[in-house]
Amino acid sequence: MPTPSENRELSPCTGWTRAHWERSADQLLLAVRPHASPRRGLIHLPGARPSWSGPRSDGLEGYARTWLLAALRVAGARGEDPHGHLDRYAEGLASGTQLPVATGELSHASPDAWPLTTHVRQAIVEAASVALGLRLTRPWLWDKLDDRTRQRAVDWLLPALGPSPVDNNWWLFGLTVAGFLQDAGIETDGAKAAIERALERIDQWYLGDGWYSDGPNRSFDHYNAWALHFYPVLHAHLSDDQDLLDRYGPRLHAQLDAHSRLFGADGAPMPYGRSLTYRFAAAAAPWLGALTGHTPLSPGATRRLASGTLKYFLDRPEGRGATDAAGLLTLGWHGPYPPVIQHYSGPASPYWASKGYLGLLLPPEHPVWTAVEEPLPAETGDATTTLGPPGLLVQSTAADGLVRLHNHGSNHHVDGGPDEDPCYSRFAYSTATGPTFDGVPDNHFGLVTAGEPTTRGPAVPLGGGPGWAASLSEPRPGPPGVRIVSVTLAHGRAELRAHLVTGAEPGTPVRQTGWAATPGRTAQLHPAHGYAAEVHQLAAGPTLFGPVSGIRALHGTTGAAPTLFIALASLTAEPDPSPVHTLADIRVTGHTVRVTWQNGTTCRLVLDSASPTVRTEDG
Repeated sequence: MPTPSENRELSPCTGWTRAHWERSADQLLLAVRPHASPRRGLIHLPGARPSWSGPRSDGLEGYARTWLLAALRVAGARGEDPHGHLDRYAEGLASGTQLPVATGELSHASPDAWPLTTHVRQAIVEAASVALGLRLTRPWLWDKLDDRTRQRAVDWLLPALGPSPVDNNWWLFGLTVAGFLQDAGIETDGAKAAIERALERIDQWYLGDGWYSDGPNRSFDHYNAWALHFYPVLHAHLSDDQDLLDRYGPRLHAQLDAHSRLFGADGAPMPYGRSLTYRFAAAAAPWLGALTGHTPLSPGATRRLASGTLKYFLDRPEGRGATDAAGLLTLGWHGPYPPVIQHYSGPASPYWASKGYLGLLLPPEHPVWTAVEEPLPAETGDATTTLGPPGLLVQSTAADGLVRLHNHGSNHHVDGGPDEDPCYSRFAYSTATGPTFDGVPDNHFGLVTAGEPTTRGPAVPLGGGPGWAASLSEPRPGPPGVRIVSVTLAHGRAELRAHLVTGAEPGTPVRQTGWAATPGRTAQLHPAHGYAAEVHQLAAGPTLFGPVSGIRALHGTTGAAPTLFIALASLTAEPDPSPVHTLADIRVTGHTVRVTWQNGTTCRLVLDSASPTVRTEDG
């Protein structure tokens, strides 16, 4: 398959065009073909680690997620299918639903049979991809199937219209199945009820400015863009339901203003939250904005963001890309990286990256494919953006194209227990670093008890403003009554990290760690107040970006009264950066901090331990 030539006039930032998207889609689809079951109902991708749903469910996942990619590819070509994708997946649909099985594994079951959605809940997730693919390709596949095959497929899909077994974005899988059935004129009353029920549920989690919580908690990450917005907005578009689009489209527009700021100049999306192995699914929301007209991005900026992300993962040195030598997507970020994988993920899970190909639905003559690429926000100038509902602060620098995310409001504690999730609980993330899973936690502040640091309890947002965000947390496990008010101020590449500890016994040790930087990035950490002068270098395990030489750490102890700790931190890819302490002058009086940044801008930060609030004052 010939490699398309780069076009630096049309795409000065990436060189990639629609031809690169079409070719890469075909390559991904052709690579999985050798792993299909005899009648193509399951696709069993290699891997020593099955998901907790079992190998048969994983085989369904292989079919469903690659089918979604095939559907986008063929629908985008208006039914042209030179590689015969539709025939293969039509055969798989017929064989998979002919004798579905009630459990995940039955030795006597057909080697192509799908597990029932009533018995294997992961099948509900995959039913959404099956249904969406059928909806997108209806004129070329569904309408040409025989009645028996259609009825078996409907019988398999129908249970997905029931209430979601998981109270988060899973409600939208039933909505997606219902959208196809409604479109095809099947069980329309039940489909309508499922759609209304799902939308009513997610509306309860909408907090404004384009942000949903992923369930009845404070869990915010990339699922906002390519799950909680993706399904309802795409359904409204495909249904030509203007009322729904008027309701959910503006939310997508607002989300994209924030979403577009979370990509580095190299195309890297922010590795924050779970299911990072879906990788370039992060491009789905910008494409959806262009498809529906609900976007703040110009056509050229949309394609630059999406193409940059796809290229970031697929065009890398051998062994460090998203695909292996056989062209299969791996469980990881660049190459395979097991620590970042959830228990529900199996060998085919990465193929939800298929969502990132949504732009193929836009015709070749659409401005999103013909306009000249425009730079990302991270490339146009230094910026700090405070995202109110999730309590996040985004910081980017144009000199190196890095984006950092400071977390003062998102939580996702594992199984509701005391252990923190490294993909959610760190104080900071970036497009050039990954959280540590072994050894010293990066970007962490906590007490040190019995030689071990406490974990960060759920972050309660205290507010934010231009260049700052604040939160309250209680260390776990920790002495009762201990509270930590934390504030991040950002300016250029500099970060001021302030923590006010109340309720701790005098003499309690504390520790602040910095960035886990890989070669080519410089991490700095400087004690400004409350810490000992010595900076320690602690060992840390590898990250999804590769091995790190170590993590800088500061140590201090609490006093008899509420104790304030302040550090300056920096992560940069600039060559030979100046020491971070030269970027700000810090004066502390009690719990008031006066910061003068290098450009002369002054900020006053006041931390009140009696009523944990934070405010900034100019001057």
